[in-house]
Amino acid sequence: MNVEEEVERLKEEIKRLGKVQADGSYKVTFGVLFNDDRCANIFEALVGTLRAAKRRKLLTYEGELLLQGVHDNVEIILKPTPTAATDVTNAGEKS
Repeated sequence: MNVEEEVERLKEEIKRLGKVQADGSYKVTFGVLFNDDRCANIFEALVGTLRAAKRRKLLTYEGELLLQGVHDNVEIILKPTPTAATDVTNAGEKS
């Protein structure tokens, strides 16, 4: 699995395990992700995948390196994806 595929899978898992916020983002703690059996089976290097997603500005969290136990309560926030409504508005302006 390449990095892009892993990042996409990570986004799916954050949506599955996290709580949706009012702005459309999803919030989950590192401990919940790290201790989830399904995530453990999918991600060989969860921390590396998180860092790759952070570099792509798809999610945010405090710090650089997350460690099990020490950073279990660190919140990981998956940013909301742009909605199709924006595309519809822009399409109308092209007429």
